[in-house]
This record gives sequence, structure tokens and C-alpha cells, in this order.
Amino acid sequence: MLQSLGKQDAPMDAYRQLFDGILSQRLSPGTKLNEVELAELFNVSRTLIRQALQRLQLEQVVEIHKNRGAYVASPTPDLAEQILLARNIIELAVVKLACKHCTQADALYLQQMINLEQSAIDQGDMATALRRSGEFHLQLAIVAGNQPFIHALRGLISQTSLIITMYNHGGGNACARDEHSHLLEAVKCGDESKAQELMAHHLGHIKQGCDFTQSPQVAGLQGAFAHLNAS
Repeated sequence: MLQSLGKQDAPMDAYRQLFDGILSQRLSPGTKLNEVELAELFNVSRTLIRQALQRLQLEQVVEIHKNRGAYVASPTPDLAEQILLARNIIELAVVKLACKHCTQADALYLQQMINLEQSAIDQGDMATALRRSGEFHLQLAIVAGNQPFIHALRGLISQTSLIITMYNHGGGNACARDEHSHLLEAVKCGDESKAQELMAHHLGHIKQGCDFTQSPQVAGLQGAFAHLNAS
């Protein structure tokens, strides 16, 4: 059984912790999400855990099966390709809108996010780098100002993380080192055509880095949140 965190800031935001765990690849596809263990780990009620799992189910990153419980989703190769196509279409629209609406304050915040991602890369923490990358893409949707896009991308970004976990063939970080910086420059300049070109090229690395013929790796829940026990 996982140990309780015992942190002074408990109860924790169970939804956010689970979402981050999936996005940073600490929770592998197929992981069983035991309500009792998670309630003890986050020092919250099972009701809050159940609500968090239901919200994640709506975002299609958790599957809940009657009489079996909840599991981190495991996209099939066909579904994975559909997810990547949907994300590509939405993000091309997002970046076009972002070119119209990006303020100086937005640009500064996006640059800070790029800096945090780069710091994680420099430290060799690729799980955190992936999470930071996802946050950058989600923030672009926020800048674009389209709520349906924000909602859709939140799930698609997490699903993409699952796809990378399951099918990546070792090609490294799906987001190349300088591409977010170049993308931000195009957005700041309001160059819609260039921004869309860069986004399409950028997202293309994800599919190129996946081998949909390989068997996905599945892990257990133990250790997924061990970092939270550090004082």
C-alpha cells in the first residue's frame, strides 16, 4: 500500500495531481487507479478521488469499467493516429487565433514557460519537459481565446502523452529544442501563415517519433507519486 503523504498542504488537488501524473508519464497506460490507495496518497476522501477520475474519463485519459475500476487509457494504434490528427487540426486553428490576440503580457508568460521547459531539458528531466511542453500548447489555446479549443486540447495533450509513452521509439523529446521559441516569435509578429507552418512541422515530430507496431509498455501504480513524499 502506498504511504500517505502527510504533507501540511493536504488535502491535495487530486484531479490536478492525476492529470500531471499522466502528462509527465509517471502514470503509464493501463495503470490501475485504485481509489483507496489514491485517497490515502493524496489524503482526501474517496469521493474526491472518484470525482477526479470521472473528470479525467470525460477527457478520455482514464477509462472506468464496471466492476473492474479505473485505468489510465491505452489508445490503440488507430485511435492514436486519430488523436494526433485531431490535435493537428485544432492547433493550426489555435495558433492562427493566437496571432490575432497575443499581447505583450501573453508573450512574456509564454516565454517564461519555454524557459521552464528548457531548464527541465538541460537537467535531463524529460518527463517534466514533456509536461511543460503540454502546458505551453495549452496556454496558446488560452491566448487564442476559444474555450472549446482549450477544453479539447486539454484532453488531446494528455492523450498525446499516453501515445508517446506507449509508442515512442526512443527518438527523444517530441518537441524539438528551439521550435517553441520560433513558434512564439511568429505568434508575436502576427504571422499567421508562418505560425501555422511551424506548428504543423512541430507536431509532425510526434507521429514521426512513434512506432505503432511495437507492443506498449504498461506499469503499475507503485512509485508514480513517490516524488510527492519528499519533504
